[in-house]
Amino acid sequence: MADYSISELNKVVRGPKRAIYDINTINEILDDTFLCHVGYVFKGQAIVIPTAYGRKEDKIYIHGSLKNRMMLNLLDVGEASLSVTHLDGLVLARSAFHHSANYRSVNVFGEVRKVENPKEKMDALACILNHMVSGHWDNVRQPNEKEFNATLVLELSIKTASAKVRAEGVVDEAEDYKLPIWAGVVPLRQIANNAISDDNLQEGVKEPKEVLDYINQNR
Repeated sequence: MADYSISELNKVVRGPKRAIYDINTINEILDDTFLCHVGYVFKGQAIVIPTAYGRKEDKIYIHGSLKNRMMLNLLDVGEASLSVTHLDGLVLARSAFHHSANYRSVNVFGEVRKVENPKEKMDALACILNHMVSGHWDNVRQPNEKEFNATLVLELSIKTASAKVRAEGVVDEAEDYKLPIWAGVVPLRQIANNAISDDNLQEGVKEPKEVLDYINQNR
């Protein structure tokens, strides 16, 4: 298995035993969600914005309007950092100090460029939508010329990344195990409920197979 090399940029300093640099594991964590948080600096002020993304190999795609402040800032700087986090459980210890959470998180660092080639840009938009619901791009009306031209698509080439994972039970001080206090883990996960059809659907239009598959896979 290939790893990202450890550098000052991606090194996990706090809790290094939970650090993962394996590329396959990092990609799996990235592929298990479609929402990331992107950090950037605007006029000296640090800002973090959530946005949808799609991944293809070592590329991550995000999109926004032509005047999107974050997108223009990233394009101007030419580099970006984004993070994703899955909250998998509450770790409720005997002591307040040792309360924690089980999670899978990734930080990605890379170079940013504007996607301008029309086919590449359309493929990137399809990647983002299909990352949300696999295969759903073929079920929708695709962007018309006006929508396409009004959308800015950025590609982040992953230069390096790291993951941090906690997947264990309570860790208390030795003396606290003798206390008559409940401790344990409350597992958490995001689930999908049945789809709620739009009120204005034409008669006879049903949920696409891809939507039903997504719901069934995430119940």
